[in-house]
Amino acid sequence: GFMTRYERKIFDDLKSPHLKYWVPFVWFGNLASKARKEGRIRDSVDLQTMMNEMNKYRSWCSLLFGYDWVGIPLVYTQVVTLAVYTFFFACLIGRQFLDTDQGYQGHDLDLYIPIFTLLQFFFYAGWLKV
Repeated sequence: GFMTRYERKIFDDLKSPHLKYWVPFVWFGNLASKARKEGRIRDSVDLQTMMNEMNKYRSWCSLLFGYDWVGIPLVYTQVVTLAVYTFFFACLIGRQFLDTDQGYQGHDLDLYIPIFTLLQFFFYAGWLKV
C-alpha cells in the first residue's frame, strides 16, 4: 500500500547485490524537492527539517543493515552460555546459608530452595535465548 504497482515493478527490477532499503529514501528526497519547486512545501526550512528526519531514519536503517551484515560468531554464544550456567552453579553452592553457630557436622549444604538465585538464573537464561 505504500507503492503503486508501477513503483513496485521498478523496485523489483532494480539490480543490487545488497538490500534495497535506500531506494524509497531517494524517491522521497526527489519528491520532496519537486514539491518545494512546485510550491507545495512553502518554506525551505520545512524541506530541510523533512530531509533531516528522513536522513536520520535512513541512517538507522543503515545501522540495522550493518548488524545484519556482520554475524556474531558461534564461539561467543557458546562462551556466554557456558558462563551463565557456570555462574548459576556457583551461585547454587555459594549462596547456601550455613549457620556456623549451630555446630553442623562438616558444614553440609542446606536444603532450602534459593528462590532469588533461581529467578536470576531464569532472567539470565531468558536473556541468553533472546
